Amino acid sequence: MIYSFNNSGFRDPETGVYNQTYFMEVFHREWFRHLRDKQTLSLLYIHPLLHENNIEPHLLEFYTSKIQQSLLRATDMLARMNQHIFAVGLFNTDESGTERVIHRINEQLSHFSADYRNAHGVGIESTIVACVCVPDKELKPERLFMTVDELLHHPEIHINTDNHKNCVIDTLTKDKLH
Repeated sequence: MIYSFNNSGFRDPETGVYNQTYFMEVFHREWFRHLRDKQTLSLLYIHPLLHENNIEPHLLEFYTSKIQQSLLRATDMLARMNQHIFAVGLFNTDESGTERVIHRINEQLSHFSADYRNAHGVGIESTIVACVCVPDKELKPERLFMTVDELLHHPEIHINTDNHKNCVIDTLTKDKLH
């Protein structure tokens, strides 16, 4: 078997989506472009709640293809952050645009879960967390990633949790850093 080096530097081999290194590089570049242009961007984390013994071959590839189908703009970016979390970067968008994307992702993943349940007897639950942000000189991109990660693991500490059934949308500003 001949290994293909095509896209090997920036793609996750299991899912075909961008890897964390490439995503962080692009997100960092976009952060500073949005800072300069005073535009809003969003970061989403998607966590499929999979049981290790229920993982079928190519399951994550099919899962990510459903997320990718929800991203209609060429600039929207999907990446695998680690074994359990996927990230979506939405550039030049606002809270309502982010909510529309989350709605589309939820629809696609609900259909995928129902199909998987019919075939395997168990569905796939997912958690989606999002932060909408206008980059600021005093706000670093790393802080946005830390906030989304915190929302994913501890949604109960944020007041917006009750407003969204399957997601948390929080606007990250300088005054929330204290």
